[in-house]
Amino acid sequence: MKRLILLAASTALLSAESWTGTIVDVMCKGRDLANHTRKCNLDCAKGGYGLVLGDGKFVKFNERGNAKALTILKASTKEKDIKAKVTGKLSDEVIQVESIELQ
Repeated sequence: MKRLILLAASTALLSAESWTGTIVDVMCKGRDLANHTRKCNLDCAKGGYGLVLGDGKFVKFNERGNAKALTILKASTKEKDIKAKVTGKLSDEVIQVESIELQ
């Protein structure tokens, strides 16, 4: 049974993708990210979060990702330009977040 669980977990990790970008709340996704603050991210948490990729495209997080992003933002001491590597699966233009790692 343990082998089956390990195999399933390994398969899930192999099929996961990763993206690097700036964490931003949904309400501010089109604004100047260089001046977007952690406080604003926290104030606008109700709308959820996503990642602005290097090409400027915004990809939303699922509910699990929103919760992870909020936890990370609350713990962070960085005030602006909060970069992260997000691992998960893209489904209907929403990242099904498995992990978020600040850069």
